[in-house]
Amino acid sequence: MKTIVLLLVAAFVADQATGQWNANYASGRTTMVHLFEWKWDDIAAECERFLGPKGYAGVQVSPPNEHIVIMQSTVQRPWWERYQPVSYKLVTRSGDENAFKNMVDRCNAVGVRIYVDCVFNQMTPGSGTGIGGSPVDGGSMSYPGVPYGPNDFTPRSSCPSGSGDIENYGNAQQVRNCKLSGMPDLYQGSEYVRGKILEFLNRLTSYGVAGFRWDASKHMWPGDLKIISDRLSDLPTAKGFPAGSRPYIYMEVIDQGGEPITANEYFYIGRVTEFKYGRKLSDAFHKKTALKYLVNFGVGWGLMPDGNALVFIDNHDNQRGHGGGGDLLTFRESKLYKMAVSYMLAWPYGDARVMSSYYWEQNMVNGQDKNDWVGPPHDSNFNILSPTINADDSCGNGWICEHRWRQIYNMAKFRNVVAGTGMNDWWDNGNNQIAFCRGGKGFIAINNEGSNMSQTLQVFKATEMYPTQELIDFFSYEFLTDLSFGWNILRHYLGQLV
Repeated sequence: MKTIVLLLVAAFVADQATGQWNANYASGRTTMVHLFEWKWDDIAAECERFLGPKGYAGVQVSPPNEHIVIMQSTVQRPWWERYQPVSYKLVTRSGDENAFKNMVDRCNAVGVRIYVDCVFNQMTPGSGTGIGGSPVDGGSMSYPGVPYGPNDFTPRSSCPSGSGDIENYGNAQQVRNCKLSGMPDLYQGSEYVRGKILEFLNRLTSYGVAGFRWDASKHMWPGDLKIISDRLSDLPTAKGFPAGSRPYIYMEVIDQGGEPITANEYFYIGRVTEFKYGRKLSDAFHKKTALKYLVNFGVGWGLMPDGNALVFIDNHDNQRGHGGGGDLLTFRESKLYKMAVSYMLAWPYGDARVMSSYYWEQNMVNGQDKNDWVGPPHDSNFNILSPTINADDSCGNGWICEHRWRQIYNMAKFRNVVAGTGMNDWWDNGNNQIAFCRGGKGFIAINNEGSNMSQTLQVFKATEMYPTQELIDFFSYEFLTDLSFGWNILRHYLGQLV
């Protein structure tokens, strides 16, 4: 069986939102990439040589502030040390403050925005010295690099659990007032703490950062986050943003249902990560649910409203079984993964983010990966390795680089072209072959059956097309500029999709 998607595309019309729900993308761009654990210098180079030219809109970067260094006998330099802050100094495994500023400037110059993964729900429970040299004593909640002290953390009396950690996700007070995985819980209700967080965030936007992912937002009170969001500075016009532009905000809130904390509590602050999206699409492409039912994928499936959602197939947590993980599609099932990402980028719902991973060797014991901690590719001194670029544009040195897979980067182009249109002329075979149009601009057909696809389908008329007509052939995933040749390919493959 050949996995199939055929696409027909034409001109671009921008779709604008406002405020912190607007990603501040450069005109004609629509898709973000998460370059997980990449170095700042490497991201800058990738913006210039690939992301900008291929039409990508933005990059989510790993947390840029100082973190603890974890070197244990069995766990050495895990990826999650980046989520245990020591201070708000801009120095990490990815580089220092100068490298960070240089990356933002170089990416903005080629139309690629930067979005920072921000961690301010917690601080590290560890002790010693941070990666930037700041002393830390998590046991006594002393963080001189900020500085924070014991009075800057949620009072123990506010946490109703016996241990002081979150023990019951059915209790909202525990989820928001107790320690997440033993990490000291910052008190965002404090004006001092809010001030320190805002100093950090506003420094990032002054450098040209376009927005933020707020990690662990589920563990913070929406009212406190709203105060912080309202006090953010506008994006700087000196960095190319229109006057009055607000930082884009998307919050990590894992809401799979069945718990008292729900994603809709955060809608009035910014966009929210829709974790059900990737899980339900993975089920569909794993044939637990037929693709035909995707005809109303979105609110009709119990997902949040379109304008509130940040969507993805997998992320750095759940591809490792954390954070709402499960039987999710990842790079390890590349054929089905490409199909699911293609559907995501073709479907008119939410702001889309593409994952870009590195490889690690799994060690599955009783359904759990004992190597889920493994950090990015590194040398003998644990310095992160740069990805090498192969002749076919794929990556080496242990980096997967899904964003460089031809099928995915050309679907990012497709999403750019069809932006602002709805879905029309849906067709399915009653099971796992589907097709639909995007206004007068795009057409896609997907075959996830074990048999050939042979069907006459309704596509938009040539008279409805715009002057700059192009066809993407999914077999090569390249834009075809000769329209007559493109229509012949379309007629041919619609009869022989296998």
